[in-house]
Amino acid sequence: MAGYLSETDFVMVEEGFSTRDLLEELTLGASQATAGDVAAFFVADLGAVVRKHFCFLKCLPRVRPFYTVKCNSSPGVLKVLAELGLGFSCANKAEMELVQRIGVPASKIIYANPCKQTAQIKYAAKHGVRLLSFDNEAELAKVAKSHPSAKMVLCIATDDSHSLSPLSFKFGATLKSCRHLLENAKRSHVEVVGVSFHVGSGCPDLHAYTQSIADARLVFEMGAELGHGMHILDLGGGFPGLEGAKVRFEEIASVINSALDLYFPEGCGVDILARLGRYYVTSAFTLAVSIIAKKEVLLDQPGREGRCQVTEHRPGEVESLAQSHTAEENGSTPKTIVYHLSEGVYGIFNSVLFDNTCPTPILQKSDKGTGMDKEGNENQTHRCCFASPGLCLCGPFSGRELQCLTGTQIITSTQQKEPPPPGAHAVT
Repeated sequence: MAGYLSETDFVMVEEGFSTRDLLEELTLGASQATAGDVAAFFVADLGAVVRKHFCFLKCLPRVRPFYTVKCNSSPGVLKVLAELGLGFSCANKAEMELVQRIGVPASKIIYANPCKQTAQIKYAAKHGVRLLSFDNEAELAKVAKSHPSAKMVLCIATDDSHSLSPLSFKFGATLKSCRHLLENAKRSHVEVVGVSFHVGSGCPDLHAYTQSIADARLVFEMGAELGHGMHILDLGGGFPGLEGAKVRFEEIASVINSALDLYFPEGCGVDILARLGRYYVTSAFTLAVSIIAKKEVLLDQPGREGRCQVTEHRPGEVESLAQSHTAEENGSTPKTIVYHLSEGVYGIFNSVLFDNTCPTPILQKSDKGTGMDKEGNENQTHRCCFASPGLCLCGPFSGRELQCLTGTQIITSTQQKEPPPPGAHAVT
């Protein structure tokens, strides 16, 4: 153990004790303590983060993982990954400060933002962070002046047209411009030591990885011709973090390994990195959020027209709609049940807007098997869809399960673009 973690950073649970079990205890305790007014919170299964790491090492044995701090900067996550020996990819001063505060050495940090503020370049220089990325002449000029001892990684553009979150429209130098940039770096006495790329998040095109590695090989050769000591290849990230992804991580790893064997064979002296975020944390975090209100609306009401419509009245409150199929079967006027959640896309569900995620809802409380709600009335069955602008939480819930009551806990798995609110970190 490197000493990054302390006993206050996590809660050990017994074998077989699941995140769901822990959530039941936490929500029950919170409800009793606050008379039902329970704020949304996360539970992080740090054991899942550890398992993802060992899977990565098995699938990509030649690649050193760096964690992308902006994905989720929860202290428990950072400390676990630091304990496992990961490096950290930082996009700004705040992130560099954060990881150095927990004891991560500057040698394990890459300042992987191709467009940086001069003041933050100076901060990196002062605190020993020497590995920086760039993709344009202006950035070279800033680094040459403010951090002359930096070791630069040239970020190249990729074909990420099929990715859910493409990045090359704003980051990455084209192959045609790479020689000019390398020559400019040489004239400015800026040391270029490698190449990086990113095929975008949620990339289903396996050929994009092969082509990007091949392009990186060409840039390596350009750099070597000009006298640069090229020895770092950064594969970027965007790897899937959930089961059921369109392209499995193992498939991506297989393609990468084949391309590395062809263009950067073992023993070539190149240090291969990857910058991963969602891969490590997406499946580890579970959010508990309350249904705070409900109402019934007739589907023939003007403006409804039988469709699932969505309104966000104010930041943090999502209006969710559920179609009543039972009413249709009985010949009565079909109704929509509108469920209001305590969080929305301007808060905890911001990853829906930023990353096109679709969190999966799981009911926490239920009176299964009784056929009655808490008032003793017979339940009707509804197929439900929770939705908001850009947010779609779908699940085969029945009216019996949802109980048509306020205070019901909905559990979702989601990835945060920004640090989540304080919550329990469970190791299972």
